[in-house]
Amino acid sequence: MSAGTYPQDLIDRFVSIVGTANALTAEADVSPYLTEGRGLYHGATPLVVKPGSTAEVSALLKLASETGTSVVPASGRTGLVGGHVPRDGGRDIVLSLERMNRVREVDPVANVMVVDGGCVLADVHKAADAVERMFPLSLGSEGSCRIGGNLATNAGGTAVLAYGNMRQLCLGLEVVLPTGEVWDGLRRLKKDNSGYDLRDLFIGSEGTLGVITGAVLKLFPRPLGHQVAFAGLKSTEDALALFDKASTLCGTALTGFELMPRIGIEFTTRHMPGVRDPLDTVHPWYALIDISTSDSAETAETMVAALLEQGFEAGLIENAVIASSVAQQKAIWHMRESMSDAQKPEGGSIKHDVSVPVSRVPAFMHEADAAVMAAVPGARICAFGHLGDGNIHYNISQPVGADKAAFIARWREVNAIVHAIVKAHGGSISAEHGVGQLKRDELIATRPAIETELMNRIKQAFDPAGILNPGKVIG
Repeated sequence: MSAGTYPQDLIDRFVSIVGTANALTAEADVSPYLTEGRGLYHGATPLVVKPGSTAEVSALLKLASETGTSVVPASGRTGLVGGHVPRDGGRDIVLSLERMNRVREVDPVANVMVVDGGCVLADVHKAADAVERMFPLSLGSEGSCRIGGNLATNAGGTAVLAYGNMRQLCLGLEVVLPTGEVWDGLRRLKKDNSGYDLRDLFIGSEGTLGVITGAVLKLFPRPLGHQVAFAGLKSTEDALALFDKASTLCGTALTGFELMPRIGIEFTTRHMPGVRDPLDTVHPWYALIDISTSDSAETAETMVAALLEQGFEAGLIENAVIASSVAQQKAIWHMRESMSDAQKPEGGSIKHDVSVPVSRVPAFMHEADAAVMAAVPGARICAFGHLGDGNIHYNISQPVGADKAAFIARWREVNAIVHAIVKAHGGSISAEHGVGQLKRDELIATRPAIETELMNRIKQAFDPAGILNPGKVIG
């Protein structure tokens, strides 16, 4: 067993807390914890520890703080910004929450569920469904991502329009601080104005302020009516106008409004098994419209039919289809959720997770397209995402026949081009994937100095030894 930069006796002290069966040191065993899905970041670690309780997490972090041992929390390891990847040189040990995966309690009357930080999102869905409730966070990685990571990155997903990000879906937290102290904030209150909202500090902090070991999640009644429509459109301007009509007509029943380009449909139908174009005509842009109603299926059907009728009458929709079964609804959503993975067979892809004010999405898209094509002639822009909240996944596939490595080497250059346009429109360079390592330097360079200073003060207050997830977000 190699201890890297740490003495063997210290490594042994960490192992003794969780037991040898829950500590990984062999190269083959630790390798899955050393990279992220796009392969942009690779690290090293002498040890992965898998605690089974909040008390063990507390003991691990107390020892780490006392000995100056850096710790990287790992949840489902589905992040795309390097937030869960340890640094090179074996300077960090990895703390994985995968054993802390229990649903602790479900209270359907109060519409809450208490879970471990390592609980898999799909298991939360199953537990909610068992009591005829739902937890609305929906992600393509829900079979492997975990609640602690969802909270640490303030995950969004496809239902933000109606239900909000994880920040809005959580009532309380249990957090182990870098010092080993435990904050039991597992409150179930919708109204609590008793001092600073510590919960909101930890949500979105990406494991730099504490390790989330438990959470109180909000549940919702399952909709009695659900309908999905898919529409072909001429432009992003028409998509925005259709969204405005949908918001006015449907109100809170509008649970999703996704924007997709033609090239994205081509990628998914070409590379994703079983995916087919729902329409028999070709269009520059498409909208996926999701409507959920609390009273009946008939209301959802009436609402979506009325929306499409208005869209056709206004000249916004060129063609459309309404899903005729639950299977068709899932198939349309699967096409949307597969769009990012469908880019992989097309070669290198430079990705952006950005948000701009909803009304500025068309202008942002036009300006970014022109700037990217000028810099990278032949680039294939596959920009899609949550039009309803302004979150666009502005992804760029390499030109046909281009060298993948040479294209990916321009990542920072292309990021700078796109992010400059995002900022000009009052947007954010990180909408739902977090900052991690990928956007840390840009965040520090572009944020107002007082914001960076305040974040540094918070980090110092919570983690005076600087041991928790170093090199991420701001440190």
